[in-house]
Amino acid sequence: MPSSLSISRHTRTGATMLLVAGALAVSACKTSAPQELPPEPGPATTTTTAPTQPLGPVAGSQADFVAKMMGADTIYFDTDKYDIDSMDQQALAKQAQWLMQYPNKRATIEGHADERGTREYNLALGERRANAAKNYLVSLGVDASRLGTISYGKERPVALGSNEQAWAQNRRAVTVTID
Repeated sequence: MPSSLSISRHTRTGATMLLVAGALAVSACKTSAPQELPPEPGPATTTTTAPTQPLGPVAGSQADFVAKMMGADTIYFDTDKYDIDSMDQQALAKQAQWLMQYPNKRATIEGHADERGTREYNLALGERRANAAKNYLVSLGVDASRLGTISYGKERPVALGSNEQAWAQNRRAVTVTID
């Protein structure tokens, strides 16, 4: 059996070797200061590139028309009516101004009705509404050959429901630009 003196000698020798190995490892990783410092940074430079996408809708497009109209692309009517009131006149004047700015653009005016009444009656009422809007635009100087009309009657409601609120939203004429 080994003596306690020989065990402690082996332990001390092993510990010393570990200490020396650790010191060597640390000294091997030590970095020295560079002999020359990097140059001072110069003034900040920025490069700007033109955006690849337009910031808004393309001028003269349907999206541009809708954005500029801010809801004035649609006019509303009372029950069984197709007359142009003062609010409609303002909306149509805004439409005419846009159409005059883009003389090569054409538009279709869609006439709509609420769900009440027969299909035939509502198609005829939608047609009268679309024609009333068209005629007013023509009176403001828009060439009639640039404007078409179509009636959807009660076939394309924007509001579902059988109440006055839904019906009021569906009695309308909508101007849609086309190429």
